[in-house]
Amino acid sequence: MSNKQSIDTNAKVVKYLNQDYTSLKRECRSSGKLFTDKNFPAAPESLGFKKLGPESEVARGIKWMRPKELCSYQTQCPYAEFIIGKADRTDICQGKLGDCWLLAAISSLTLNPQILKWVVPEGQSLSLYYAGIFHFQLWQYGQWVDVVVDDRLPTKHGKLLFVHSAGGQDFWSALLEKAYAKVNGSYEALIGGWPMEAFVDFTGGMAESYDLDDAPSFLFHIIRKALKLGSLLSCRINKSNSIEMDNLTSFKLVPDHTYSITAAQQVHYNDSLVELVRIRNPWGKMEWNGAWGSRSELWNYVNSEEKKLNNSDENGEFWMSYTDFIRYFSRLSICNLTPDTVMSDEVLSWSYKTFKGSWEKGATAGGRKQNQATFCTNPQFFINLNFVDDDPHDGGDGCTILIGLMQKDARKEKYLRIGFYIYKVPAKYKGRREVHVGRDVLMETEPKHCTDFIFRREVYCRLKLPRGEYAIIPSTFDPDCEGSFILRVFAEKQYTTRSKEDFNFNKLSLHHRHDSPWVPASRITRGPGDSRGFGALPPATP
Repeated sequence: MSNKQSIDTNAKVVKYLNQDYTSLKRECRSSGKLFTDKNFPAAPESLGFKKLGPESEVARGIKWMRPKELCSYQTQCPYAEFIIGKADRTDICQGKLGDCWLLAAISSLTLNPQILKWVVPEGQSLSLYYAGIFHFQLWQYGQWVDVVVDDRLPTKHGKLLFVHSAGGQDFWSALLEKAYAKVNGSYEALIGGWPMEAFVDFTGGMAESYDLDDAPSFLFHIIRKALKLGSLLSCRINKSNSIEMDNLTSFKLVPDHTYSITAAQQVHYNDSLVELVRIRNPWGKMEWNGAWGSRSELWNYVNSEEKKLNNSDENGEFWMSYTDFIRYFSRLSICNLTPDTVMSDEVLSWSYKTFKGSWEKGATAGGRKQNQATFCTNPQFFINLNFVDDDPHDGGDGCTILIGLMQKDARKEKYLRIGFYIYKVPAKYKGRREVHVGRDVLMETEPKHCTDFIFRREVYCRLKLPRGEYAIIPSTFDPDCEGSFILRVFAEKQYTTRSKEDFNFNKLSLHHRHDSPWVPASRITRGPGDSRGFGALPPATP
């Protein structure tokens, strides 16, 4: 596959809620009326029901205004545009909504024009052929959807209430935020979250995360490679104790807040190479003021070409040494791009497949392994890893895979506590279509891997496994919890699966035959747990 292939050749875009952008815009142009979206109205229900409910302080006094109408009230912002020039990171400044996790992802999106062009289709304008209608393309649970919105935005006191551009004239980011709120049910549904969730929805990619207290020695090189390949990266600082809080405050770093990583470079300083990372605060202000920050004197001691890397303006973006990054930040998240996006040949080596399933009470909602009577009724999916990686750069031979279990429509309803198990199929059962893991086997055999069970939309892991066949068993923490899910498996080399008829056990009864016990696998390993989402608000402007 060519490295110039783009998403639109791989993905069939579905019209969200059956709204067709082209025909709706044509109707508005013919009638001379601006588009009004009845599916996501300029009304209290689109804001929310609790924190943004009609009686909440934030929601009081809200007026829904179109960009042109809004700018007519502002002498410093005389005209409105969808995008002025090209989309830039300064177009994303957080408002009165705790969705910094989303804005960090949008900010990183601007670094990859090809992906941005897919999410934010070109040719949209607030002047040329304007009809009050706009559209965006998002990945939702295994498919791309085209989401239509009108341009009525929540405002208060003549200003946008939520995301806005630094100059106040670009409105693409506010309209993208509205489209994202629409697919999730309301603006309130965006309060608190993880940037990986938005990264996945912008790319269809696979997420992975690193605890920076236990970072691998080659992580800086992973960051540089990921940025080069167009991956989306974010980082955050977990809540600290009072002494650490004072230290963070003195450096103008914000705990429980999500930042995006926009670059990684090496510069020459004192006859040695210093590793630097460039980080952006989605607030558009509040920058790190330590070593290598925007106004650091260290920039006076690098050569003139490297000095151009630094921008001394207060725009929320700053450099810091990789050493300080590891010291002060807690977690790094990377969204690896897939063949659903524009890729390099190296990234296109991923082999991937998506499986769909559901947990149904009394049938396939068996709960975790401790529920011995029902655990084996969970859906089971089989993969066969035939080839080891070409480059064992992380410590040995094996097959690298990334697995993600995603529950559907969680923000609209509620998060289930989910996770999954991986069991190795012994050689004597390899390729046998009738094999299904029975209760006796599951109870007497330790899995190769088990994730933590957490309240998140997606649970994922990166593993290196020996060649062989494996059974993946997704489940909820408790039995009889109903929901739909997709299971995605990415591998560095080609792998095979059972046919759909063979691995679709969603309708199996509780009475499975019991296979012979398998040879015990290695001890269970667990990844680090994650705390609830991050949605810090920017400080009030003096």
